Amino acid sequence: MLRFTLNRLAQSIVVILVVFSLTFFMIRLAPGDPFASPKAMPPDVRKVLVERYGLDKPLAVQYFTTMGSYLKGDLLPSMSYQGMWNSKIIKDAFPISLIIGLSALGVALGLGLPAGIIAAVRKNTWLDYGPMSLALIGICLPTFVMGPILIAIFGLKWRLFNVAGWFEKTDWVLPAVTMGLIYAAYIARMTRGGMLEVLNQDYIRTARAKGVPGWRVVLVHALRGGLLPVVAFLGPALAGITTGSFIIEKIFNLPGLGQHFVSSVFNRDYSLILATVVLYAVLLVAVNFLTDLLVAWINPKVRLS
Repeated sequence: MLRFTLNRLAQSIVVILVVFSLTFFMIRLAPGDPFASPKAMPPDVRKVLVERYGLDKPLAVQYFTTMGSYLKGDLLPSMSYQGMWNSKIIKDAFPISLIIGLSALGVALGLGLPAGIIAAVRKNTWLDYGPMSLALIGICLPTFVMGPILIAIFGLKWRLFNVAGWFEKTDWVLPAVTMGLIYAAYIARMTRGGMLEVLNQDYIRTARAKGVPGWRVVLVHALRGGLLPVVAFLGPALAGITTGSFIIEKIFNLPGLGQHFVSSVFNRDYSLILATVVLYAVLLVAVNFLTDLLVAWINPKVRLS
């Protein structure tokens, strides 16, 4: 297990380094610069700004200087928000994105797991066909369709929640449910498939033949192996929830980190783009790392692969 963990840790570090390097060079190869403006900027002002942010230095010097700052935990100042440091922007905006993302994941697991387990246990009954039909509809509906539907019903018609903004304690509900419902559909179908495969194993039939109660067969003997596909899916699911939050934050006008990422791209804010991309990369790599460890703990065969 130690060798497996160190191997995955080394891979994670390499991935973060590659993401950092590709992002750094790609944003500088894009047309324009952070100080391009429809209004003409005086040459002396532009020169001062370029020197302040070190853009007058060779690209290799900028790269290693930036990497050194990141290794020290310094995310550098924003180039579009004058006087604002990227760490402060992330500190203010990221908690909102985190609340939405974790809530959406909770909705997805809370709805998807029971639906998939019940569908597997009650195979070929209405308790199977009903949830799986709804799951198929959920998979087919993207977030930019599901969001306006929920806004129209729960925000405009029934007036239970705000349709936009971040003002009340319940403003996370609609965005989280919008993302969570779609991933609940995936989790439900994956749970059903994993549980059906395990429930057909010989040791499950043996347990039933010995008179083990049905609920114990499902929850104790079958659940651990049946949830293996879902555990492996959690990493990509969180990646989808994270990238999907860009659209959700735009639909619900949330002041999350996704909004800053989109605006930084339009403003060609090199430092803020790099800071947000690296943050998302670290989070996703960390989640995938933990997911790999959890899968290896559940299924020891993975450690030998």
